[in-house]
Amino acid sequence: MSSTAPDRGRFITVEGPDGSGKTTAARHLADWLRGRGRQTVLTGEPGGTPLGEEVRRLVLHLRDVSDALDPRADALLFAAGRAQHTARVILPALERGAWVVCARYLDSSMAYQGGGYGTDPADLRRLQDFATYGLLPDLTILLDVPVEVGLERTRRRAEWNRFEDTEEVAFFERVRAAYLRLAAEEPDRFAIVDGSGSVADADAAIRRLVEARFG
Repeated sequence: MSSTAPDRGRFITVEGPDGSGKTTAARHLADWLRGRGRQTVLTGEPGGTPLGEEVRRLVLHLRDVSDALDPRADALLFAAGRAQHTARVILPALERGAWVVCARYLDSSMAYQGGGYGTDPADLRRLQDFATYGLLPDLTILLDVPVEVGLERTRRRAEWNRFEDTEEVAFFERVRAAYLRLAAEEPDRFAIVDGSGSVADADAAIRRLVEARFG
């Protein structure tokens, strides 16, 4: 390898149930990193590429499709968008030395399709490994909020998505439990932040975690 090749960038994901504030937290973290002189790519899932945006429309915002999705088809659609996103956005950015901050990644599928809908976790894990070329984040920040807090926040959103038709608190409890289980299984990768307070408090906690992990 040439001595002029850039060092590999860092990959940070921000996860959490609906209403946890992960999209805002990811944006603020990316702005903060840029302010510290880091070349930073802010992205998110489902989305990040034209294919990913189409997957997002299908699985979240098109009722005729999302209401009739078989759980395996659902998982495969998310994985297809993730594969394109990883290959075309995340890996190239890391290879050129940029830091990547991503709102949602493979752990979202493990929590929602696995915990929420009951798809076999082992099957899902194999699918995620395939879709992501085995790429894991250097740090995954889990914004944890009580289910009632998250649901109250999502009800204020203007844009409908399919999860707003899921009124069963038990579904979101399963999603939250799955996230916490993932964090317990990979403590070296995950860090849990209380997302039920103010945005400023969550931002400050995240910055402390990033400084402690990466300097």
